[in-house]
Amino acid sequence: MRVSVDEAAPRETTVATAAAHTSRELAHPDRAEIRLENVLHALSDPMRLLIVRDLARTDDELACSAFELPVSKSTTTHHFRVLRESGVIVQVYRGTAKKSALRSDDLEELFPGLLEAVLAAAEAQAARD
Repeated sequence: MRVSVDEAAPRETTVATAAAHTSRELAHPDRAEIRLENVLHALSDPMRLLIVRDLARTDDELACSAFELPVSKSTTTHHFRVLRESGVIVQVYRGTAKKSALRSDDLEELFPGLLEAVLAAAEAQAARD
């Protein structure tokens, strides 16, 4: 499932409705707000790159608990926040689970070929390691 922020978490138009959802909504940059330097920074960390590689292997949203990273829970949370705030992933609550998906359509529109090239390079590097 490749989604953009607008598809995953539509914005509410009324103040009352928005206030009711505020505690469960996560901040994401709109497509026009995604900056190349933020995306490159997010992708430069090995743990975040592992997350992105795992998300790229599926069309489904994945719960944060689906990722087995060799870091603490608080560090994992930080990595997801960096990816979300940079515009690399979208996160939404589905019941009690926080689900993540790549914003591949948004990234491809803004930076054609970037995500594909980074993922190919990461796979090649992993094969060498």
